Amino acid sequence: MSIQLFVPTFAIDEVLAEIRECLERGWTGLGFKTVEIENRWKEHVGLPHAHFLNSATAGLHLALNVFKEEYGWQEGDEVITTPLTFVSTNHVILYEGLKPVFADVDEYLCLDPRSVAQRITPRTKALIFVGLGGNTGRFEEIQTLCAAHDIKLILDAAHMAGTRLHDRTPTGDVTVFSFQAVKNLPTADSGMICFEDGHLDEIARKKTWLGINKDTYTRTSEGGTYKWLYDVEYVGFKYHGNSIMAAIALAQLPYLERDNDRRREIAARYDAGFRGLEAISTIPVAPGCVSSRHLYQIAVAKRDQMMVHLNECGVFPGVHYLSNTDYRMFADYRGLCPNADRMSERIISLPLHLRLTDADVDKVIESVIRFRIGMVA
Repeated sequence: MSIQLFVPTFAIDEVLAEIRECLERGWTGLGFKTVEIENRWKEHVGLPHAHFLNSATAGLHLALNVFKEEYGWQEGDEVITTPLTFVSTNHVILYEGLKPVFADVDEYLCLDPRSVAQRITPRTKALIFVGLGGNTGRFEEIQTLCAAHDIKLILDAAHMAGTRLHDRTPTGDVTVFSFQAVKNLPTADSGMICFEDGHLDEIARKKTWLGINKDTYTRTSEGGTYKWLYDVEYVGFKYHGNSIMAAIALAQLPYLERDNDRRREIAARYDAGFRGLEAISTIPVAPGCVSSRHLYQIAVAKRDQMMVHLNECGVFPGVHYLSNTDYRMFADYRGLCPNADRMSERIISLPLHLRLTDADVDKVIESVIRFRIGMVA
């Protein structure tokens, strides 16, 4: 039987009960469930604001869009970012006519503060920090740099649902979570944007509903003859989440920490299996970080050959990620981030999900080691 990289697990009965309530009430769009998941998420992570969206990509774009308009950024202003991420992180910079400036990564595969410091210019307006795999890397050093240079810090927390840093949820000026189908809190596709500033949260809520100042749920629940009347204050987007996705998230949220504990158990089993093997480098978790362990990554020589070998063994890993500078659209930036380039050629994400048994994990470990032994022989 094959061992897949990601297989989501759902609390099926609870999910169906939550969705059934939406269908029985005849309300499946933005509304009572989206309000509930926002409140529950704020309680869970201890953040002051949370707005439910149709994806984390929408949240990252919205963050830059709101900041750009509120603070008067100009076309071509710069956003420091990582090349080692899913491409949507960097697409959103281009959506707003801003310039991505790639900084290198460290041993945690997160932005290296030394490289970041070298990239800061008078046109630097924001930085996007990606907590790859749930890791916090040197996030606190990045926070210090951003504060010293008045740079807006956007935390791409797509992999970080449940991550803690010194027993707290790490946050930026805005923090964006993903609840996509294979994330730690899986729905089908949705996300959450959490601004620190309540004024910006209010703007975001209008912009996610096409700039309209009263959403349909608010207009339905309020009284008065003119409850149907609204104004359009911004050029906005259709980025809001819906109650079906929120229903799934509500059913899954009570299991998030338990599920993350199991992910950490699997990661610890991998760690033990690879300990002492020089040819296999594991990606460390930063001090003070309790990672959500969305990914378990190793770095090896001859990565592509190992992928073929693992497939032949019935193991199907992934790669997170190719350096974005390998893509045609970012080709002009090639060679500027040597560590990211080197790791991009070596990293493998091994299977990590709740349906893995200890025997499955042991099979993956054995298959990886067998390939390394074959190379040495």
